[in-house]
Amino acid sequence: MTAEATATGAPVAPLWGELRYGGELARLLADREFRAVERRADAQPVLLIPGFMAGDASLTVLRQWLRRRGHRVRMSGMRANVGCAERVVGKLEDQLLGLAADSGQPVFLIGQSRGGALARALAVRNPRAVAGLVMLGSPIGDGLAVSEHVLRTVRWVARLGDIGMPGVLSSGCKDGECCAAFRADLEAPLAPGTATALYSRSDGVVDWRACVDPHAEAVEVDSSHCGMSVHPDVYRVLGRALDATREAAWNG
Repeated sequence: MTAEATATGAPVAPLWGELRYGGELARLLADREFRAVERRADAQPVLLIPGFMAGDASLTVLRQWLRRRGHRVRMSGMRANVGCAERVVGKLEDQLLGLAADSGQPVFLIGQSRGGALARALAVRNPRAVAGLVMLGSPIGDGLAVSEHVLRTVRWVARLGDIGMPGVLSSGCKDGECCAAFRADLEAPLAPGTATALYSRSDGVVDWRACVDPHAEAVEVDSSHCGMSVHPDVYRVLGRALDATREAAWNG
């Protein structure tokens, strides 16, 4: 169901709701559409970007489904998404442009949570190299609109960056110069009809209102935050978005 978020209700649902992940995965694996996926001719390449503290392995089920559909899939190369956003986007840009050059066509971006924010920045900076964008529970409106448990983890990671641990974000990334361009990318317009932002009012990690992007189609699903990469309804939205950009490419 497509919906416009409103500023009502609790900002973040109870964290225990994230225990739904196992049930969401089980329903996906039993889903007839998921198991009998049709291979698409000329399926566009896809770049997958995981969420905060997660690595490429967290998107294994999604990667396998995309490959069965015929997509050439490239992963982010991250073991844990904890780096300074501006530096991470720079590295992902090399992945994006390399995949677009190798395949000879624009790339579809899919990012979960923080990965969706990183993907959005890529789409803003490289519109000709991007065919479409789907953000799964990504706090575009406020990267710190998260549960207290997650916020404590962010602050702990930032302290490691503050004392000089390499490859880790620091407290200066929030409003310092290092990530000023990235923050601007999160507010910049996107090409009409190319982006979809999924959100869940029962998200136990991110405030769902921060996931509603004014420049993207907002689609509500009843999913846990972590489960967005394995929820049957999410895969139906992804399938429609991927097919829509494929048909648009055929029609010029």
